[in-house]
Amino acid sequence: MSLAGVRSPELGGRPTVVVPLGSVEQHGAHLPLGTDTTVAAAVAAGLVARRPGLLLAPAVPYGASGEHEGFPGTVSIGTPALTTLLVELGRSAGLWAGRLLVVNGHGGNLEALRAAVPLLRHEGRDVAWFPCGVPGGDAHAGRTETSLLLHVEPEAVRAELAEAGETAPIAELLPRLRAGGVAAVSPNGVLGDPTGATADEGARFLAGMLDRAVAAVDRWQVDPSGRLLPAAPVPG
Repeated sequence: MSLAGVRSPELGGRPTVVVPLGSVEQHGAHLPLGTDTTVAAAVAAGLVARRPGLLLAPAVPYGASGEHEGFPGTVSIGTPALTTLLVELGRSAGLWAGRLLVVNGHGGNLEALRAAVPLLRHEGRDVAWFPCGVPGGDAHAGRTETSLLLHVEPEAVRAELAEAGETAPIAELLPRLRAGGVAAVSPNGVLGDPTGATADEGARFLAGMLDRAVAAVDRWQVDPSGRLLPAAPVPG
């Protein structure tokens, strides 16, 4: 069920609301600015489809993307503003919803989630977040995200423009990333290599995320950062 499509009197009980959280940021020349939001929305919609008692809220498309502001099109509201947005969203929805789950599609949003969600839980609200991660996947606009978009929104992918960017492990890049953002380490904005990306691989990636999300929601155990714990250890 979609929150945007129902009428207030139709909302009985105290439903669990699922909010996709993404970003508007560069994803190389071949992927759209809304890639993270598209992925988060696909995971959230799949979760609601598999657990019909959940309520799908409209996506929050803006996040904390300061590391990508060296590229045109990126719009970042920053961690403090995103933290406030999440807190106020949780407080307002908590007046009528029993639970709130944020499905996060962008790693830059983690600091805000780790601040906002524990605060909401401390205030007595049953709030959690779930990451749209692929174990072993590359970091940004590489094979992982390109495969996901080829499956979820193939018409948005300009495959002929796809090219490898910086492929070193993120741990090696962190000092330069923190100092100068993505542009300092990858002039084309890609952290990974989209070569070999396929829609079939994207379908497998999405199915894996959905399986993990469903299991985590069914278990509903939350760690101190506010993240839903997986039903079993996930490698990677």
